[in-house]
Amino acid sequence: MRNQGWSAKLNGDRKYLFLVSSARREGNSETLARHAAAGLPAGAGSEWLHLRDLPLPMFADIRHEGDGVYPQPIGNEKILLEATLAATDLVFVAPLYWYSLPATAKLYLDYWAAWMRVPGADFRQKMKNKRLWVISVNSEDTGDVAEPLVGSLRRSADYMGMEWGGVLLGYGNRPNDVLANAAVLAQAKSFFDEAGLAAGAAGV
Repeated sequence: MRNQGWSAKLNGDRKYLFLVSSARREGNSETLARHAAAGLPAGAGSEWLHLRDLPLPMFADIRHEGDGVYPQPIGNEKILLEATLAATDLVFVAPLYWYSLPATAKLYLDYWAAWMRVPGADFRQKMKNKRLWVISVNSEDTGDVAEPLVGSLRRSADYMGMEWGGVLLGYGNRPNDVLANAAVLAQAKSFFDEAGLAAGAAGV
C-alpha cells in the first residue's frame, strides 16, 4: 500500500535502515521484514538495528530551558543519530503494542526533537526527502487496528518533509504465525519495488 503521486527520484544507491522495536527476538514483524528485505532494489545497502540493544535514557524536554540547545549525542544516542542520517530509507519494524508503537520506537522518535536542536547536526534539513516505511504485525486479523501506529509515523514523516514509502501489515500472535499468511508474504516480495514506487501505486 503506497502513496499516490510518488515524487522521489530513483537515482543513486540507497541505504535502508531497519529499526526493529519488538520486545522479543525474531518476532513476527521482524520475520516479515526479513522477507521484504529480500526484495530490496539491486545495489541497495541495508543495516539492521534492534532498539532494545541500544537503550536510550528517558527523554528530557529542555526546549524551553535556557537556550534550548541539546548536547552532542554520545553512546547509543550517537549511534542511532549517525545511522539515521546515513540512511536514505528508514524502515520501522514495529509490532502493534496496545494499538500504537512499541516503547523503544516511541522513545527513538522522541529523540528526533533533541536532534533538531543539536548544533551542527542539521537534523531536520538532512531528513528531508528520506523515505519512511512501516512493517508491522498485529494479533487482530484486521488492518484498521493499526491506524494509530501508521498515522503517528505518517504524520511524523510529513512534519519532517520525508517521503512516505508505504506500510506492510501482517497478522500474527504466536511466534512465526505470519509465515502462514501467504498473501502478506507475497506482498512482502514486492514491498520495496522501485518500479511500483515510481508508478505511484495507490495506498494508505
